[in-house]
Amino acid sequence: MALPSASFPAHPGEKPTVPPANDDRPPWPLWIAPAGLVLGFMLATFGTIVVDAVAHAGGSSLSHPSPAANIISDIVFDLCFVGAALWLTSWRSRPRAADFGYRRIPVRTGIAGVVLGAIGYYGVTALYAAVVKTNQTDKLPSDLGVTHSTAALVAAAVFVCAIAPIAEEFFFRGFLFGTLRNLPLRIGRHDLGTWVAAVITALLFGLAHLGSAPAVYLIPLAFLGFVLCLIRWRTRSLYPCMALHSANNALALGVNQLGWN
Repeated sequence: MALPSASFPAHPGEKPTVPPANDDRPPWPLWIAPAGLVLGFMLATFGTIVVDAVAHAGGSSLSHPSPAANIISDIVFDLCFVGAALWLTSWRSRPRAADFGYRRIPVRTGIAGVVLGAIGYYGVTALYAAVVKTNQTDKLPSDLGVTHSTAALVAAAVFVCAIAPIAEEFFFRGFLFGTLRNLPLRIGRHDLGTWVAAVITALLFGLAHLGSAPAVYLIPLAFLGFVLCLIRWRTRSLYPCMALHSANNALALGVNQLGWN
């Protein structure tokens, strides 16, 4: 349901109310959020099956695909969710880039969002790591063949540090979180829709990494998803979210796979 620029007075003589300037929720119905998840998963599943079939025809093993097949499959998987969101939101009218959070903001605002988000995220995950000790590492970089060749390492780095953050932020923070913010949940004058949307999006973001990350890492990943939702909400822009997501992936890739520590 689209948010009006002003509401009509409820009673004669009452002044119309105008939504806050920072209310940037997109004009899409709530059903688009679950529909995007289902459609994206269906397209992604079909797309990866096609990639695996083509790779197998070229000599790649189905049980142990080549790094090239894995990279292409992961890219197709992410792009299918992006395509599902774009198709659903373009049913009634052409979606605007700003509806997904592509807004230019002051540089200091973006930097502040990234820095504060990073402090909160790494602070909490440091406490989590102190309590839950594990030596497990993310399986995705090794599946992408970062230790096989320089070409595979470069391709994996481009995907992990650029393509994945852009695509995932578009779908989770730009599309899913933006749509779920329209949840009509209020207690008195307090709008709880945004907070509930952030929690739901964070949980789904963590579950989305179930196949590549050890289960023990899903809680920190969900918390990262929650922090990114808050950054998207407070800065009104998707760019700081992409920056922090990309920086975190680069750091994780370097520490876990390249021995930066």
